[in-house]
Amino acid sequence: MNRPVRLYAGLMSGTSVDAVDGVLAAFHDDTSPAGSLAFGSRPIPAPLREALQSLQGPGTDELARAAVAANALSDLYAEVVADLLAASGRRPADIEAIGAHGQTVRHRPECGYTIQLLNPSRLAERSGIAVVADLRSADVAAGGQGAPLAPGFHRAVFGVARERRAIVNLGGIANVSLIPAADEQAPMLGFDTGPANTLLDHWCREHTGQDFDRDGSWSAGGRAIDGLLARMLEEPYFNAPPPKSTGRELFEAGWLQAALRSADALDADPRDVQATLAELTAFTVAKPCIEFGARDIRVCGGGARNGDLMARLRRRVAPATVEDTSALGIDPQAVEALAFAWLACRRLAGLPGNVPAVTGASGPRLLGGLWPAAR
Repeated sequence: MNRPVRLYAGLMSGTSVDAVDGVLAAFHDDTSPAGSLAFGSRPIPAPLREALQSLQGPGTDELARAAVAANALSDLYAEVVADLLAASGRRPADIEAIGAHGQTVRHRPECGYTIQLLNPSRLAERSGIAVVADLRSADVAAGGQGAPLAPGFHRAVFGVARERRAIVNLGGIANVSLIPAADEQAPMLGFDTGPANTLLDHWCREHTGQDFDRDGSWSAGGRAIDGLLARMLEEPYFNAPPPKSTGRELFEAGWLQAALRSADALDADPRDVQATLAELTAFTVAKPCIEFGARDIRVCGGGARNGDLMARLRRRVAPATVEDTSALGIDPQAVEALAFAWLACRRLAGLPGNVPAVTGASGPRLLGGLWPAAR
């Protein structure tokens, strides 16, 4: 007998601020995944990207600028939803809800808040589908980091293994989900490890004019600068114990410039700096995977398409295997959006979406608010 399924959309725009990724997926009533129907992605236009990035630091007229940017982002989210419906032949009435992340512009859990810009009412109106959003605040209110939230989903879809497995998301910020073997009675762990595409893309854009280093070909032609790497690794965040999370508030252009200055590398070959940034990401991701004893490492996010970064990670963790998540049946670019579809499914099922051992929250929490659609 076929088990009934319900359809949910998931939308994600991460710290790279490069695109909105969306997925339409089916879930069983127990929230276990039942397959994906469509994937779509739209680039964030340069003016909106610049507006969102400018809101990640203090400035004038922030409230008005944030509202305008949230509306524009919500409209882009609605366009991705329309793409998903067209690709799958579905109607808005067929979809239970959209799990929408929004764009993080401030993440300060130590101060009790995290801000993901979005206008959920506008998205519900534009799409004709209910929206689950503001997915991090409940965890922060419970004393947690509010991030990462994907580990629960990673465990649900990737956690059945005979050996310890690590799921690595190489987005703007890199994070790891460390999943015990199926026969282990141990909690999973997960946290942000540090910068990935956010600094790589910034440096590439500044010195080549390209939005990103395609396949890591630019960094592959450089040589990591040992002194600069050592200086970067002095950052206290890297040795702080979990639970922990981070973002552009820390790892931004000013942080990189300070490291270059301190390492007397301001005049270094830009390609060598790019190679050093790739090595920094590989090192900070590999370290917790090695310490955990992961033998099987699966990578998702935009960095999975960076051949040089993947090669550096493989060298760091050998003899453990490193492959992207497509080998497990999910496109690496779709994993994070799919996680937010799952979180929306959990919300409507009345089930918690956080993993307290990961975020540090005082307990499991129902995540997100619900914005109904007029039908």
